[in-house]
Amino acid sequence: MQSYLEGPQAFVPARDFELSKQFYQDMGFTMASDEGGIAYFHHQNCSFLLQDFYHPEHAENVMMHLLVSDVDGWYEALLQQDLPAKYGVRLGQPVDQPWKMRDFILTDPSGVLWRIGQNIQ
Repeated sequence: MQSYLEGPQAFVPARDFELSKQFYQDMGFTMASDEGGIAYFHHQNCSFLLQDFYHPEHAENVMMHLLVSDVDGWYEALLQQDLPAKYGVRLGQPVDQPWKMRDFILTDPSGVLWRIGQNIQ
C-alpha cells in the first residue's frame, strides 16, 4: 500500500478531470495515485484529493491555502509555466497583506481559488 501524508485532505472538484490533473502537475504537485475518479496530489506537507466531480456552486466556493517559504519563487515558477494562457486561469500578483502575509491568488480550471502565501514580519 502506498504511503500518504497523515492528516485531513480536502476534496477539490474538477470540471475536466484530465485537464485538472495536468494543471496540478504543472503547478508543482506530484500525483501519487489516480483511480476511481480520485487523484491524490501532494507537495511537501500539502496534500489534497482531486475528484472527478463538479458543480459550479461548489467549485466556485472552495478556497485552498498553500503556505510556502518563498512566495515570489512560486509566483515566478507559475508564470514560467504560463498557466493563465495554457489553462485560462487567473493568476494575481503577490501582495503584502495587512495580516502579515505576502500572497497571491490562482484559480484552477474549475474555478477553485488558491491563495499561495508566505508569512512576513
